[in-house]
Amino acid sequence: MKKIAKSLFTIVLVFAAAVCSGMAAAQSYPSKPLRLIIPFPPGGSNDIVGRLIATKLTERLGKQVVADNRGGAGGVIGTEIAAKSEPDGHTLLIVSSAYAINTSLYKLPYDPIKAFTPVAKLGTGPNVLTVFPGLPVNSVKDLIALAKEKAGKLNFAAAGVGSFQHLGTELFRMLAGIDIAIVQFKGGGPAMIDVIGGHTHATLGSLIQFMPHIKSGKLKALGTGGSKRSVVLPDVPTIAEAGVPGYEANNWWGILAPAGTPPSIVGRLHKELSVILSLAEIQKRFLDQGAEVDEMGPAEFGPFIAAEMAKWARVVKEGNIKAE
Repeated sequence: MKKIAKSLFTIVLVFAAAVCSGMAAAQSYPSKPLRLIIPFPPGGSNDIVGRLIATKLTERLGKQVVADNRGGAGGVIGTEIAAKSEPDGHTLLIVSSAYAINTSLYKLPYDPIKAFTPVAKLGTGPNVLTVFPGLPVNSVKDLIALAKEKAGKLNFAAAGVGSFQHLGTELFRMLAGIDIAIVQFKGGGPAMIDVIGGHTHATLGSLIQFMPHIKSGKLKALGTGGSKRSVVLPDVPTIAEAGVPGYEANNWWGILAPAGTPPSIVGRLHKELSVILSLAEIQKRFLDQGAEVDEMGPAEFGPFIAAEMAKWARVVKEGNIKAE
């Protein structure tokens, strides 16, 4: 009995020490500037959302949150850096649907489930089919007809093998029954710039990324990938209603922390992000660019990511998509 009592006393002491340690970590957090790793080059949707959140987190936490672009390998390079970072809440990672897709494409240098702790889902938004304004098409049906007339000669830009842009384009190609060339770039920003310059004919990417260039006339929007029309482009039909029944593709964004980050710090970050996402200014910023705030806490975000991994695994398999 004495041995049992001694063991129980030891367990209680260890538990109490862990609780006190966690409380101390939360009270002193943050103790230095934070780094928000964006695993893609500047200009893409992750970059846009990440920098918006970094600015507001800086205000809420009282410490600078630095946006750090670490692009490459479809987001794998930056994600690996985050996975190996100290789990003290001072390094965070912004992820999107690409995070879920990569599990089916690459032999990852990290475990996508065990390497991170979910903090919060931030928002969601559809993709949009855009073309270089000089291309002689004014609708989805026009583009499909041109693609059939010039089989294999129309170039679609994508943000790398397995990216949201890539899979959204593959889905469009399959459902529309067309033969197109998909040109891969190192991120959504470079892919979009190539279409704006007229070097590539079309692209399907996040509306939140393309909206400013659609407004300026640098890109022509033919259709959106949501289940209903976008409130910011009410005159632009969905791709499904414009001639490709069954087409739907939505991107999402969220924040992860390295595994082992104290629950008290994860809770603090979620609380601050929840306040940020409730701001009318932030909700308007999302809506103005064709996306919307879609908050989830750690308990919901984890299962959501797992479900997304399963969904995109089927698409990758059916499309026979292979990482380069």
